[in-house]
Amino acid sequence: MGETKENEIKPDTADCQVQETAVQRRKRETLLREQTPDALWEAILAFEGAIFYTAKGLEYSYTIRGNEMFVSRKEKSVTRASILVAYKKAQELGCVTGPKQLGVFGASYLYPVFLRLGIICASAG
Repeated sequence: MGETKENEIKPDTADCQVQETAVQRRKRETLLREQTPDALWEAILAFEGAIFYTAKGLEYSYTIRGNEMFVSRKEKSVTRASILVAYKKAQELGCVTGPKQLGVFGASYLYPVFLRLGIICASAG
């Protein structure tokens, strides 16, 4: 596990720029420009399989099947509807202190994704 993969986000550098594919960059930029549910979903799809870390430092990735996000660390899925609820909350908050503020099932996995997409910024305590 010592090798670094493209798209890897370490817990202490979650808010720093990391390498991303051209497609990921385009989808992220489109999301930030348009701020629509469809642009969010396209960005989520673009980062499928990328490595993320929870706020507690647990590594995970996700896959999308239909309208559900399946996280590698859990058997249950996060629905597209829940992701949209968290997105709306994140837009309201802007900077957040942690995943709990998103207020949805799977927030601990959505929080790092939202950080990476530039939807939210982390704020200290």
